Amino acid sequence: MAKLSKKQKANAINPEQLHRVDEAIALAKANASSKFDETIEVALNLGVDPRHADQMVRGVVNLPKGTGKTVRVGVFARGAKADEARAAGADVVGAEDLMQTIQDGTIEFDRCIATPDMMGIVGRLGKVLGPKGLMPNPKLGTVTMNVTQAVTDAKSGQVEYRVEKAGIIHSGIGKASFPAEDLRANFDALLDAVVRAKPSGAKGRYLRKVALSSTMGPGIKVDTSEMAGA
Repeated sequence: MAKLSKKQKANAINPEQLHRVDEAIALAKANASSKFDETIEVALNLGVDPRHADQMVRGVVNLPKGTGKTVRVGVFARGAKADEARAAGADVVGAEDLMQTIQDGTIEFDRCIATPDMMGIVGRLGKVLGPKGLMPNPKLGTVTMNVTQAVTDAKSGQVEYRVEKAGIIHSGIGKASFPAEDLRANFDALLDAVVRAKPSGAKGRYLRKVALSSTMGPGIKVDTSEMAGA
């Protein structure tokens, strides 16, 4: 019988087998064999129906080891707050001029922050920013007077999570090049945030299934029996 290569061994994953978190992370890293640094992604299947307002799960979490991505931040602000945003490292700052740029079809940021007085302008961009998940929201800390903190958080590893129609949250927890312990720290931070965000309308088992994968790799099922909130 021919021996399996290292890559074949890594890819020989039983799709139904449950793995402990650390083992799943190791397998996901082993399956990241592309020429680029793949993202390690988590899929959380929750016992919610997001069509009901009292079962929506959405929030932000600061990943302690960062995301490994360069996040471009856009800020709607004027005057001193605009200067504050630039000093904090915002990539794009403006008011009506930024609105016009976006209306013309150019969006040069991955996160959008606005001071409260700018929401009249930002509101006109709802049909553009909304579908892309870029609309500033006070509940997520992206409508705020504390521009420095918001920009810093966005740049240093803060990610937004939101349950999709099928009751699943998808989120990256770092790059395949990260040490396993860093990916575990980020995984724990995300899971803790999602569990704490359990909505009042959720019935029965909340955390139903968890899977890990690299960008191009297969899904690896995680045993949820020892997880809080399972």
